[in-house]
Amino acid sequence: MKTKHVMMALPIAATLATLPLIAQATTSNPALAGVNTAEAPRVTQAVDNHVVAALNNTHLAFIDKTAISGSVDDAMPMNHMQLILRPSASRASALAALIADQHDPASAKFRQWLTPEEFGAHFGVVDADIAAVKSWLISQGFTVNGVYPNKAQIDFSGTAGQVRQAFRTQENRYLVNHVSHIANANDISVPSALRDVVVGVAGLNDFRPQPLHVAPQVAQFDHGKSNFQIKQVSSAAAGTPGHSAVNFTGGVRGFVPFDMQTIYNTSSLYVSGLTGAGITIAVVEDQDMDVSDWPNFVSQFGLGAYGGTFNQFQPQLTPSTGNCTDPGGNSPDGESIETVLDSEYSTAMAPGAAIWVATCADSDSTNFFGGVFTAADNLINNTNPAGRPNVISASYGYGEGFTDAASKTAIDLMWAQGDAEGISVFVSSGDSGSNPSFNGGWINDVGVDANSFATSPNDTAVGGTDTADVLDGTTSKYFNSTLNPVYGSAKSYVPELTWNQSCGNVLAASKLAHISALQFCKNALIYDPYGYYVTSESGSGGPSSVDFKPSWQRIVRGAAKDQSRDLPDVSLFAGAYGGYSWVILCTGFYPCTPNFASPVELVGGTSLSSPMFAGIQALIDQGLSNAGLPKNQGNAAPTLYELARNEYGGPTGSAPGTLAKCNASNGTSGTGKCVFYNITTGGNSTQCVQIAALSQITPDCYFYGTIQNFLQFYGPTKVGLTATSTSSYNSNTAAYSAQSGWSFANGLGSVNAANLLSAWKAFVNAP
Repeated sequence: MKTKHVMMALPIAATLATLPLIAQATTSNPALAGVNTAEAPRVTQAVDNHVVAALNNTHLAFIDKTAISGSVDDAMPMNHMQLILRPSASRASALAALIADQHDPASAKFRQWLTPEEFGAHFGVVDADIAAVKSWLISQGFTVNGVYPNKAQIDFSGTAGQVRQAFRTQENRYLVNHVSHIANANDISVPSALRDVVVGVAGLNDFRPQPLHVAPQVAQFDHGKSNFQIKQVSSAAAGTPGHSAVNFTGGVRGFVPFDMQTIYNTSSLYVSGLTGAGITIAVVEDQDMDVSDWPNFVSQFGLGAYGGTFNQFQPQLTPSTGNCTDPGGNSPDGESIETVLDSEYSTAMAPGAAIWVATCADSDSTNFFGGVFTAADNLINNTNPAGRPNVISASYGYGEGFTDAASKTAIDLMWAQGDAEGISVFVSSGDSGSNPSFNGGWINDVGVDANSFATSPNDTAVGGTDTADVLDGTTSKYFNSTLNPVYGSAKSYVPELTWNQSCGNVLAASKLAHISALQFCKNALIYDPYGYYVTSESGSGGPSSVDFKPSWQRIVRGAAKDQSRDLPDVSLFAGAYGGYSWVILCTGFYPCTPNFASPVELVGGTSLSSPMFAGIQALIDQGLSNAGLPKNQGNAAPTLYELARNEYGGPTGSAPGTLAKCNASNGTSGTGKCVFYNITTGGNSTQCVQIAALSQITPDCYFYGTIQNFLQFYGPTKVGLTATSTSSYNSNTAAYSAQSGWSFANGLGSVNAANLLSAWKAFVNAP
């Protein structure tokens, strides 16, 4: 059978080799005027299964150091894998040039967006090459479920045995952190004739990144003290790793939409009718939520008059490939806290917007990021304009060092396509300091990495902040002692620092013990001899090891002098040192009741920051639409950096006066006209460990001591702080310190939404 296929391929290949350039698709879209991406097929040889080429980095590298617990049976179904195709270098270059023009107010292509079909016709793989790849897949016994409109992904299904024969890789079982996973044992191979157009296969492993929120707490409101008392402590409790070393006594604080609206000044936009009306925000998830939560949240916090809407569904392609099924969870006992958080706090900032909760099951795996990737990908490739959102928020993450090449390529391609279509994408940067892969625990591998879901130059990464009033002792200046009718207490903007719950928090060390963070950590060894309070919980940031730095990230003061796409771009509130400040959720198990008569859930993390910024973007979109401009803005980051250059100055030369004036530490003093609040206090250098019993090697860590029996189980363990040097630790080597201008700790900082809209309108010459 295989020989017959090869013989049939010979005349096809010979014919393809003699074809002229593929005719350019005709279009009336001004964005494509003068764009010539016509090209000949790149599959010009016979597809011979005996002549193959290995595709580098198409398996998870850390698997090489993991013991195999068994092989996968050949009969095991492997449904909805995706063959990721590689557009030509000339088409990739043309796409980058077009996207740059789409963001340039001086260009005739400014805000001229593409459809998925136009994207595929001009920037995907040509039809003849797709046909060759499909034919080969079918010849290997696979079922081809469909080709994406972007002409860069083929959805197909088969068995583990077919994967082994076709791609020359064995699916094995591995026990990682006491959980059984499957993954391909080595890089895949494909016929050499297809090598130029195939990146790899996404969906060959079932490792899944986690949502980027801290473990929620259940709390009861104390009317006498006007705060919350923790009633049920989550898995991050004292006596387990990752708990905050210092807990503030007397209760904790629960922020509500009013507080976030006041701090980031979205409330002044509501007065002028800008609520996000007419804008759709999609939050992409891999599990449902109880649909009664959202109306409960809207009612409890007085948001009903703004007219926002809610819809939970599974986004499909047309025609459907069947790769997005309902993951379940639409009940109090099965819902995802992540999904609840994303939907409720995008509404908190844009109460008039339409909220789409787009969910797909992880079991319909097409990518390392599972259902979250599928939901976003299917939305972006929806050929019905009404089926594509204006804004997407994704609150999941894992490091690039843990993501295979095919999945990473698919992620970057997806966000580039979304950008070219005008969709603004926001992605959480992570919750574990300089490496986003250790949420809820401690960094024990490579200390510096970046969220592979966010390092594309076509999305905006959102990091985390903390309010500084508690450590500064200025709470009464910025918050009322009693709650208003919608349960808020914020008076104004509040000074911010980097969210960091570890002993690496420099402000906590200074204010609570009057010592350096390093000494603060050393002292902690005395009071925590088993390391139960060691944690890496913090807003994440770091350089990409895959994606190059976009030109717009070089233009602002403080920009890292490297060649990498760096995270984050901006930041908003995510959590508090000592677990003092949270936001309130209305969930199925703990619905909100008038006057908080019953318990509520409190939560935080950069999973909060991203949907909040998506909500701010919805307000920007409506404001620009009301001024006669297209409401879609594409990736927000290029414009944000241009506006920040006006406030912070460029990478060289004298700093403008607004750099110091807009320091977040100034609070409300002189910052009334600032677009950005430059966060210069703190950093995301957190604790890291090296466990001898596990033969671990942890680079990017400055070790300051040894725990003799880590968690009373692991034995001798080195403990340190993430750093760019292993021999010294200070503000220059900590990974990473906040600084003037852009930083790895908080990017450009946080924003004043009303001032951001005014500056954005001026930048694009809107009336």
